[in-house]
Amino acid sequence: MKRALFVQFNTLRATFEGELYYDDSTLHTAQRHVYATDASVYQEVPLAVALPRSVADLRRLIEFATQQKLTLIPRAAGTSLAGQVVGKGIVVDISKYFGQILEINPEEKWVRVQPGVIRDDLNKALAPYSLLFGPETSTASRAMIGGMIGNNSCGLHSISWGTTRDHLLEVKALLADGTETTFSSLDMPAFHQKIADPGTPSTREKAIYAGMWGVLSNPVDQALIRKQFAKPTVTRRNSGYALDALLDDFATRERVNLCSLIAGSEGTLCFVTEAKLGLVEVPPAAVGVVCVHARSLAESLHVNRVAMRHSPKASELVDKYIMDFTKDHHEYSKNRFFLEGDPAALLLVEFWGTTEAEVEVQAAALVADLRAEGLGYAYPLLFGADATKAWDIRKAGLGLIRNLPGDTQPVNLIEDCAVAVEDLPAYIADVEQLLARHQLHASYYAHAGAGELHVEPMINLKTSEGKYLFRQVLAETAALVKKYNGALSGEHGDGRLRGEFIPFMMGQEVYELFRQVKRLWDPNGIFNANKIVDTPPMNESLRYEPDQPAPTLHTTFDFTADESMLRLAEKCSGSGDCRKTQLTGGTMCPSYMATRSERDTTRARANVLRQYYTPGGTVPTQAEAVKEVLDLCLSCKGCKAECPSSVDVGKMKAEFTQQQYDRHGAPARAKLIAGFTRQMKLASLAPWAYNAVFGTSALRQVANKLVGFHPDRTMPRLHASTLRSWYKKQSTPVGATQSKVYLFCDEFTNYNDVEIGKKAILLLQKLGYEVVVPEHLESGRTYLSKGFVKEARAIAIRNVELLKDIVTESTPLIGIEPSAILTFRDEYPDLVPDSLRADARRLGTQALLFEEFIARERDAGRIKKGVFTKEKRLVKLHGHCHQKALSSLVPAKKMLSLPENYDVQLIPSGCCGMAGSFGYEVEHYEVSMQIGELVLFPTVRQQPEEVIIAAPGTSCRHQIKDGTGRLAKHPVEVLWEALVP
Repeated sequence: MKRALFVQFNTLRATFEGELYYDDSTLHTAQRHVYATDASVYQEVPLAVALPRSVADLRRLIEFATQQKLTLIPRAAGTSLAGQVVGKGIVVDISKYFGQILEINPEEKWVRVQPGVIRDDLNKALAPYSLLFGPETSTASRAMIGGMIGNNSCGLHSISWGTTRDHLLEVKALLADGTETTFSSLDMPAFHQKIADPGTPSTREKAIYAGMWGVLSNPVDQALIRKQFAKPTVTRRNSGYALDALLDDFATRERVNLCSLIAGSEGTLCFVTEAKLGLVEVPPAAVGVVCVHARSLAESLHVNRVAMRHSPKASELVDKYIMDFTKDHHEYSKNRFFLEGDPAALLLVEFWGTTEAEVEVQAAALVADLRAEGLGYAYPLLFGADATKAWDIRKAGLGLIRNLPGDTQPVNLIEDCAVAVEDLPAYIADVEQLLARHQLHASYYAHAGAGELHVEPMINLKTSEGKYLFRQVLAETAALVKKYNGALSGEHGDGRLRGEFIPFMMGQEVYELFRQVKRLWDPNGIFNANKIVDTPPMNESLRYEPDQPAPTLHTTFDFTADESMLRLAEKCSGSGDCRKTQLTGGTMCPSYMATRSERDTTRARANVLRQYYTPGGTVPTQAEAVKEVLDLCLSCKGCKAECPSSVDVGKMKAEFTQQQYDRHGAPARAKLIAGFTRQMKLASLAPWAYNAVFGTSALRQVANKLVGFHPDRTMPRLHASTLRSWYKKQSTPVGATQSKVYLFCDEFTNYNDVEIGKKAILLLQKLGYEVVVPEHLESGRTYLSKGFVKEARAIAIRNVELLKDIVTESTPLIGIEPSAILTFRDEYPDLVPDSLRADARRLGTQALLFEEFIARERDAGRIKKGVFTKEKRLVKLHGHCHQKALSSLVPAKKMLSLPENYDVQLIPSGCCGMAGSFGYEVEHYEVSMQIGELVLFPTVRQQPEEVIIAAPGTSCRHQIKDGTGRLAKHPVEVLWEALVP
């Protein structure tokens, strides 16, 4: 950055209320690289990143951009597929501070919101009124209203609810001169008044109204618009600026609402600060989905033709590519329950009714017609949660297909072309022939009912040939779309991907009208320049420089299953599934839930790691910037399960950290934490002394400060004896046993949670099992958590050697602490050498959480309810992150439900926020507590004293104690106490 501009940024920062990142410091560099990408294939490091707190901040940015001849790139969730929020200007992220719902009017069915409100979160707020905002993209759990306006989003129910434009009643926006104005529906006198009124404060606003009147009232322009835009039966049309929508309103109703132009303008005309949205009533009680199994893609499109005659509420396609990627996916494999055989495609057809019987009648009519025409071979009808699981497969399509191995990957290229529904079979047949000429395969999915399939060809963009094909395929597809008089963009927008082809699609004269509109609204190009019009070549500024040699990365973890560590990072599609809130639910990215900062998402972490390891990458030497982005990763493993692409950032963080230790050495505190077991073994020689220090507030605070822990964080106490020493003193119970089990005496239970360990052993013995504590080492969890992968590898090897010959399906290894026992399932197979890998994998399948073992034995009828109390109790259960990611809470609920009158309810919390040592560390303590305050702490505080709080994780129980003062119990303790004497 030139010195003069840097000085101007310093001046701006002095008055800026929000966050501003522009210099070369580690934090600022990290932030700018995080915003270098979106969900598209493009990558450019922005000049600066701004997170404004107020409208005044936005005015400052507009003034600054005008003075310095820069462009402002508005960004919400950053899930755009055409590169709309990538560029070299100032990225303006409104997602953090512009998320207020300002007014709800249920009587008139509208809501007024700021642009950073998330669509699904908005509908949760509207639920008490039985209303919702209709447009529903597959990214609705993180898509924000500002982005939906920018792209005119519509989604899977567009055939029922239309597009965002159809619901956009008013927009409050800042114009290029900094004036804030409101756009709404105006009749002709009111429209002319805007032009003539001397009281209108903005000359820019007057110029906009005058210029738009000139276009709409000009017969020549009217004829051009009617001739060159997509034909009226193409319901999804989002290319260029929506002059056709304005003209339709102008000609038929003699009204004009410039909101219709703002919708779909991709932030190139003004900066939206508020929006008034029309609402629809929630669907009736019964919603059913007919999952039509087709033998071919072509057959599924003919199924769609028949389905549309039955007026469904949605008709969406899922092809075999997507379905195949669910087979081995931890989360989405559970959603395949309804599949029959191996369909080439599914068409999900949704019907609504006041009762399920009404829906069944509609579904039966569809199925009868399909059978009559010989279409489809299976037609399961799903309701409720089952239907949701089917839709989840469809919504995860973009992320799931990124699990394709190799550098040839699906690309967002011709995924947004729309034609009339009646033209869809012929158009897709032409596309298939086009791709076959180039010897390309593709995935086909999404909005069949609206005439728009997401077609994603598989292209290697790391090669010069792939870069050429990227443009050639779009050029040839544009010709096909024009042949069918369709729209090059149906909902994803032009951005920098399709803008180059607008003159071809609509003719140079219409394109000049678009440029005229851009100049009217934004004469200096400060709003998202080079999008829609005047775009650079569509195959420039891609994520990869072509024909670079693949890097050789030497790693301690085995990344063979993901091809390499770099390939694992590259699997991130940018779809933003990791931008979850506490309202969305789930575990992934707990720090993001607390901070709402993009750099704390799985996406950000994967992208900076990709940039770091890519040859010729943008941050090849800035490891400190990578560390900055990885800093708040809690290694919760939520991303491994909940990310559709299974981008395991926890694993990559540990590997990256080990590499940094190899180069620069490890910090003392990290060594101290990793060596937890050694510290506890030494302290256990005089547990009374250790407890005296950490049981005395003043002494604990001093000790905490010495090692870099927060002074307010309490420390777990040591037991008077270890669990191993207690176990060795016990005599083997006399009597018949059902079977022998091995108990993994993890490092936390052995020293701190000894009483839980005792009860686990006694409970198993009481239930008739012989319990053996075998010889083994600690789990290695503390080493993994701090990035000492090599030390963890040595532990893993030794534990596999010690246990592989004794642990079997009938004599499993049972663990009390989830994070410890699940290392066998998760990390060990990727740590041991090839000679032990098969043993490690088998051992992982036979290393069970205590809850998993009890649930298994209950299901097998070997544990009876009769040995437990019949007392009524309410149990609130908080699951451990690793348990949720690598196992399930279902076994825990089964176990705690053995007492027949125990009502077990899951706390809808993600991570507790402690995450091993994370919550102890002084620089992380505040975020740790913020995470706890999202759901867990408030829920626990609301419970009466008689309610049992259960939490399997030792860190979770400690966090609950520090955050609420309540003592949570391990499920082992709950079940032990429920035994009938």
